Amino acid sequence: MKLINIGFGNMVSSSRIIAIVSPESAPIKRIIQDVRDRGQLVDL
Repeated sequence: MKLINIGFGNMVSSSRIIAIVSPESAPIKRIIQDVRDRGQLVDL
């Protein structure tokens, strides 16, 4: 299991990362809002 430092002393398993995206595009903004509404967003 490889751990990735995500800042502020936090680590996450690389197998748990789905995507690293810029939140500036309209499709990503829609996805972020949908996931936030479902309570599944981990916003670091």
